[in-house]
Amino acid sequence: MTDVLRSLDEARRGADRTPEPLMRDLIGDLLRRTRVEQGRTLRQVAEDAQVSLPYLSEIERGRKEASSEVLAAVYRSLGLSITDVLAELYRDTIIAAPRPLGNRLGSHAPAAAPRVTARVSALSVSLAA
Repeated sequence: MTDVLRSLDEARRGADRTPEPLMRDLIGDLLRRTRVEQGRTLRQVAEDAQVSLPYLSEIERGRKEASSEVLAAVYRSLGLSITDVLAELYRDTIIAAPRPLGNRLGSHAPAAAPRVTARVSALSVSLAA
């Protein structure tokens, strides 16, 4: 029975592919990297974002899936906007795994992605005005 389930899981993911990273890991890495680049301690960011230090630590290590409200507070504390976060996650995932996206977005997916980023940037600029 276990072999059958394992085979089904491999068929769903594609046995030859590397597993996709989890969003909580990507976000945690980004938050930690940004905090360290700013020379701030975990305690400083936790206090500024009004999040407990242990919880922020768990988020940074990818062990907790934080709510959008908690993440927004941490982003603000680090001086990031949601656009900054999404753009950075896009860059991180494209650089880390430059492989075709398959049939989900067609063969023109890499060319289309920058236009989406540009639209998000343009939208944020127009909303800020």
